[in-house]
Amino acid sequence: MSNTLKIIHCFRSPVGGIFRHVRDLITKQAEAGHQVGIICDSTTGGDYEDKLFENIRPLLSLGLHRIPMARSIAPKDFTALLKTRSLIKSLSPDVVHSHSAKGGVYGRMGAWLANKNIKTFYCPHGGAMHYEAASIKGKVFFSAERFLERMTTSLIFVSDYERNAYHEKVGSPQCPEAIVYNGISPEEFIPVPLNKDASDFLYIGMKRDLKGPDIFLDALKIARDKSGKDLTAWFVGDGPDEAKYDAQIKRLKLEACVNVSNAMPAREAFALGDIVVVPSRAESLPYLVLEALAAQKPMVAVDVGGIPEIFGSEKHRLVPTEDPDAMAMEMLELLENDERHSQAIEIANVLQKSFSLHAMSASVEKLYI
Repeated sequence: MSNTLKIIHCFRSPVGGIFRHVRDLITKQAEAGHQVGIICDSTTGGDYEDKLFENIRPLLSLGLHRIPMARSIAPKDFTALLKTRSLIKSLSPDVVHSHSAKGGVYGRMGAWLANKNIKTFYCPHGGAMHYEAASIKGKVFFSAERFLERMTTSLIFVSDYERNAYHEKVGSPQCPEAIVYNGISPEEFIPVPLNKDASDFLYIGMKRDLKGPDIFLDALKIARDKSGKDLTAWFVGDGPDEAKYDAQIKRLKLEACVNVSNAMPAREAFALGDIVVVPSRAESLPYLVLEALAAQKPMVAVDVGGIPEIFGSEKHRLVPTEDPDAMAMEMLELLENDERHSQAIEIANVLQKSFSLHAMSASVEKLYI
């Protein structure tokens, strides 16, 4: 294999942290002279994601290839797999790097069916690891993960939490494994000033139950009732459960204090609200937390997934997940803390030493070779 590689990134959903992770790797890999391409779903994403694709399209010397990929297990998975295999065969890459559960199936099986000499790497990004081992879906997915190890050059985990979950639910891998933390760029450590009319709180992320937007809205209602203050929030993002949360806002009579917006760049959203709230039910190592803390945003977050690994010595500040009362109390406590912005600066300074985009890219490339 030459020093210049042909690399295909295969994943299903071009949204959120996974898409961010792939775009970062592609940018650094193209800068290093590698040829890079994407295979992903054609039915997910909107105008915002289309703009992100346009930004990286000049870097995709192996092209952008979008095919229908179902979110759940479906009969058309076989058709998608055959299309993935055909694309990989025609592109003849040295490396297929697949991301999350569906991407992991299509990428590894597609590469194996196309040419067994292709190196394959798989990063779960949480994915199937969010299921309980005893559930029917869990048993199916974890059996599939074990089977696919024989088609995997190496597993790449983004956190100790993700690695431990894999070992617990799938078993000790029968292929090599590595941990490579997500990393962010130096310019993301520049603070984001607040707009003059900024709200007290900000939720930014996917509007789906896994990310806990309903918990945030419940916590905001509780915080308003407990404090008697006219607390305000921005509610930013897209997702499959959007209509449900719009109905929840109306049910809780929060229409006057919650501004709702579609997805936008994170740093643009950070100017809209003082305190970022992360109410997720499950996470791996979320980019949103890294981005917000790097931008010196005060944060209320839950003790789930790899978030404690990001907070380090400050992890005692995290609140239990699915507990809107505890979240509301932490929101009020942080809002009343006059030192919250100076504390956020200290956290950002510590973060900069541990989560570097350069280190992430270099570690992944070393694994490829």
